[in-house]
Amino acid sequence: MAEAYEGDRARLAAMRERPTLKTIAFMTGLGITTVSRALKDAPDIGAETKERVRMVARQLGYQPNRAGVRLRTGKTNVIALVLSIDEEIMGFSSQMIFGISEVLSGTPYHVVVTPHSHSKDPMLPVRYILDTGSADGVIISRIEPDDPRVRLLEERNMPFATHGRTSGGVVHPYHDFDNEAFGYTAVEKLVKRGRRRIALLSPPKSLTYCAHTRAGFDRALKGCDASEVPVSVDIDTPLADLNGAMEALMRSPERPDGIVCSSSSAAIAANAAIETAGLKLGHDVDLVSKQGLPILNWIRPEIITALEDVRLAGRELAKAVIARIDGISPDLLQSISQPAWPDETR
Repeated sequence: MAEAYEGDRARLAAMRERPTLKTIAFMTGLGITTVSRALKDAPDIGAETKERVRMVARQLGYQPNRAGVRLRTGKTNVIALVLSIDEEIMGFSSQMIFGISEVLSGTPYHVVVTPHSHSKDPMLPVRYILDTGSADGVIISRIEPDDPRVRLLEERNMPFATHGRTSGGVVHPYHDFDNEAFGYTAVEKLVKRGRRRIALLSPPKSLTYCAHTRAGFDRALKGCDASEVPVSVDIDTPLADLNGAMEALMRSPERPDGIVCSSSSAAIAANAAIETAGLKLGHDVDLVSKQGLPILNWIRPEIITALEDVRLAGRELAKAVIARIDGISPDLLQSISQPAWPDETR
């Protein structure tokens, strides 16, 4: 009786401590080597034993010691997501992380966000990851045509994937949104509503997806016999400044009657400018915007929207970087998603 009591006390004490392989071995009555191999799905361990070990590990909340894993294997089991803190507006960051986490949940890997501001040197977070060896793979966004981060990651043999494409000659994994299709279809939709003087609130010129958006926008203008009204700001302009610039434009005699916008947050600022200028959205002017979450139409049903599935992008990027770690050729790890127009009748 006393021995049983002491055994129960020992088990309770083990459960209160941070669970280790030794804890699981004690709770299951198995050897530490057997527990370790069961958790790694070793073929010489029976299915019943594996399930028993996994069940106890789940109950205890067991997580592998990353420092120990790194010492034994040289791996961190970390995927670093280098993400601009400026992209959090309207849920971009959270949706990206959700998508990545959905894929990593079935793997040994964990996502660690490395935040930075796009107004600072974008090389700094990448150099830090490379110099410290703090990740097995990297995901980066805000891609430039000849992105120096891509060249550095390639030179250092670090598996990586990019949210966006480059044109600098490096073949690498990526997932991108078809911004050219968005720009083209956005103009088409405006022209069908009788709009002929169209402004583009584009991404910054330094980023690849600006060129893609611009290519679709210009091609549609030419094909639809419409003209562009220039704007002095882009979607990276601080929202208060963007709002002020768009209000001045909407009050001018040269104002556009249609606007294409590459950002939902910029679209909100533009919509506010339209209203402050005394114009009515859907009557005096139409606005087409890309969005990562279906929110804009709750604010203004008159806004014509295209959905960019950022959560899907996160999933595709996570799958690509893991496959690259496993040695899959980068040219097989490239994908592009299409705009989803919720209301095709607009």
